[in-house]
Amino acid sequence: MGVPLIQQYRVAKYILGRKIRGESRYPLVLMLEPLFRCNLACAGCGKIDYPDEILNKRLSFEECMSAIDECGAPIVSVAGGEPLIHTDMPRIIEGFIRRRKFVYLCTNALLLERRMDDYRPAPYLTFSIHLDGNRDRHDASVCREGVFDKCVEVIRTARARGFRVTINCTLFQGETADEVAEFMDAAMELGVEGVTISPGYNYERAPRQDVFLKRRESKQLFRDIFKLGRGRGWRFNQSSLYLDFLAGNQTYRCTPWGNPTRNIFGWQKPCYLLVGEGYARTYRELMEATEWDRYGTGRNPKCANCMVHSGYEATAVNDIFRNPAKAMKVAILGPRTEGPMAPELPVIYLDEPQPRPRLVAEIKPAATGGCKSNKHVA
Repeated sequence: MGVPLIQQYRVAKYILGRKIRGESRYPLVLMLEPLFRCNLACAGCGKIDYPDEILNKRLSFEECMSAIDECGAPIVSVAGGEPLIHTDMPRIIEGFIRRRKFVYLCTNALLLERRMDDYRPAPYLTFSIHLDGNRDRHDASVCREGVFDKCVEVIRTARARGFRVTINCTLFQGETADEVAEFMDAAMELGVEGVTISPGYNYERAPRQDVFLKRRESKQLFRDIFKLGRGRGWRFNQSSLYLDFLAGNQTYRCTPWGNPTRNIFGWQKPCYLLVGEGYARTYRELMEATEWDRYGTGRNPKCANCMVHSGYEATAVNDIFRNPAKAMKVAILGPRTEGPMAPELPVIYLDEPQPRPRLVAEIKPAATGGCKSNKHVA
């Protein structure tokens, strides 16, 4: 497991406190998108296809602090866009650290080398660097040559300077288990804390829609990956049961309120992956006014193929608390890679919300074409 014990302890303490108070819906990770502007134009991105008047907007320091104070989550994932473009980002990160929040600063790493002096190594700060596989696949995914090599260089520099570093890897159509296994071996050699891995979500605004994996092929791909990974010492920045879910061994409903999103438009309903569902002015309004039961696999066509960690990690974490023995077994033995897969949730795409079925638990190459031009930010 790639998550430090102090972080595991603090998050577990937070969850237990919420459960003791009888709260059924609570956030684990604040998904903060303080801007949509980026210096890349990835084929599978759903955030950059906005006019300049939107891409030029920024959340202020005060708005970022208000977001974490409102929801109270123990972890903040700062994404975008490319967050290092935001001129006030060092101050924002320091504000979260002063609040003792674990911060994952998600970046494509192109600006990180010259901005690294703006930050200091701390147990609460992790650089989460975007790498979608090996050199050819990642450079095709981000639509620019040389980005993979730049990322590797920056990872080595950050690790040498004492920073926590993880890799955020999204799998798309055309991936093979052998490719991913080779990538995971290379990531471990770089000394990263862990890899966050998941299949990509088909953003409606993405310029390419044929690069995304379907649900069944995602599960088989992950089974093949985990089979190759036995005994190779791979570290994942995810729970054992979420990895087991990726391998098709758990029937989970997503938990969108576990990772609430605050961006330049407000609090996004129901999660950062869906567009067009509206925004709330406050976190409280998000929680109270969102029709949560109308979203998720089997309940909304937009969610049909989603298996992204932002929706299902909170579900898996909750299942760990319900079934610690099961979680420990998977943590020791790894996800099952043979035998029947767990059943899918029933499809109930109806006009009115339906009763929930009984579940085990409640609670990102890409193709070489389809790249879009963008206004590069150096």
